[in-house]
Amino acid sequence: MRIFLVLYMQRLRRDRWQLVAWVLSIGLLALFATAAVARTYGDEASRAEILRLATATPAILVLRGLVRGAELGAFTFFLIYAFLALLAGLMSTFLAVRHTRAEEESGRAELISATPAVRWPPLAATAVHGLVANALVATAVALGFLAGGLDPAGSLVAGAATGAVGVAFLGVGLLAAEFLSTSRGANGIASAFVVLAYLLRGFGDATGQISEDGVTVTAAWPSWVSPIGWGQQTFAYTGNRAWPLLLHLTLAAASLAAVVIIMARRDVGASVLAGRSGRTDARPGLRGPFALAQRLQQGAIASWCVAGLATGLLTGSLGSAVESSVTTSPSVTAALRAMIQAQGISMTHLLIAALFSIAGVLAAVCGLQAVLRLRQEEVAGTGTLVLSGAVGRVRWLGSFLGLGAVSVVLVLGFAAFGAWVSLAASGDTSSEVGDVWQTALNQLPAALIYLALPAVVFVLWPRATMPLGWTLLGLGVALGIYGGMLGFDQAVRDLSPFTHTPVTTAQGTDWSGGFWMLSIAGVLAATALAAMRRREVGAE
Repeated sequence: MRIFLVLYMQRLRRDRWQLVAWVLSIGLLALFATAAVARTYGDEASRAEILRLATATPAILVLRGLVRGAELGAFTFFLIYAFLALLAGLMSTFLAVRHTRAEEESGRAELISATPAVRWPPLAATAVHGLVANALVATAVALGFLAGGLDPAGSLVAGAATGAVGVAFLGVGLLAAEFLSTSRGANGIASAFVVLAYLLRGFGDATGQISEDGVTVTAAWPSWVSPIGWGQQTFAYTGNRAWPLLLHLTLAAASLAAVVIIMARRDVGASVLAGRSGRTDARPGLRGPFALAQRLQQGAIASWCVAGLATGLLTGSLGSAVESSVTTSPSVTAALRAMIQAQGISMTHLLIAALFSIAGVLAAVCGLQAVLRLRQEEVAGTGTLVLSGAVGRVRWLGSFLGLGAVSVVLVLGFAAFGAWVSLAASGDTSSEVGDVWQTALNQLPAALIYLALPAVVFVLWPRATMPLGWTLLGLGVALGIYGGMLGFDQAVRDLSPFTHTPVTTAQGTDWSGGFWMLSIAGVLAATALAAMRRREVGAE
């Protein structure tokens, strides 16, 4: 027991600031959302009208959640819960991999297993650490909703539903760490499962059965294969059902049991999917810093490309499924039809434009990880070995930036390809089949900002590369995609690159914001490369 407590306190000390940031961010988002909804949609009639618009616009359901009535608590839960659950899932997967596979990669796990601690106390300490972290998240969400004046019982259920999603993905993260031989690969796979759960939940909500009054939706089957969808089935503030939380606990328990079985049969440092042995001598094409960067990150890039492809496939499938219903459904208001006609574009086009913002975020994450990998190479000392040869510091940084830019393009390209294939397979011969490529291109400038800006941080403030990089991306998503819902002023929302993403309409695409962002990304990248000449590798 003493060994377990020591290991648990060690994890708590290492994660204390990250944990505080995650818990406060998620709790404050719940509070801000409640305050914004109460201020913007004060009466039930206006909320009901918004919900009728939402049920008639599948893109809103995908990005927001499951509609369960116009009461203030239910309306707030519809708007913000899916995003809170997404954050809880990502926090849990990062935590699980950090204290398992990453420990084995660094060799610390082998040192611990050589002591009387053996192998099980570290796993138990990580599991308990994750449970405590998600209990804190659940408490923060419940307090945020309560501080906003929402019903106490519904707030407790909403908080528990958020924490339960984190617990479920804690098990997924622990299991991914058993299958993959590297922490970056395990993080990529586990994060992809979180994003997939978000997308499946969105697909199920958007294709669900709409009530006659248009303010309630019964989710379709895809929501029932998503832990985030399970959390929505608690019907916080309307039904306050606790039994869906048992699904999260079952998934977590099953994953943990699988982890125990696998750990009992493998060596420390090994994995279910072993890494392939390399060649004795590298091919000529691999003898360079860019090739090295590609070799180090190919697994993570492949994971995000698969996530982009899945996003595109789901987007195209959803677009082709709802196009006909928009013009025939009685829940579609005349105002919505008039808006679509005024834009001169179809609902499919509007849906693709909205959902490709998810592909833009995936591409930004992939670009950010190129810089984070560069920092990991520096901390591990392998970067110093590379620079001891004929490779200069500017060329080393430039190689990772170049690979990051290529990976951003690949993720967006796979997303566009998925949507194109899905639309073409459905028999859609409209212009939307070709416009998906333009819509994907529109996401490129914002994604490149999150490659160039962290590069400047890496050069000028190396220690802050990882925490500040993720913080900047999280703020960009919160302000650019959810800023309006959270009640932020336009001046604040304009700080996010995602706010300035070009939008294609019948009149064309206004790329003025896109060109500005490309220019800013270019200046930031040039600044990083220029400052790298004077930067001491290994400096803090």
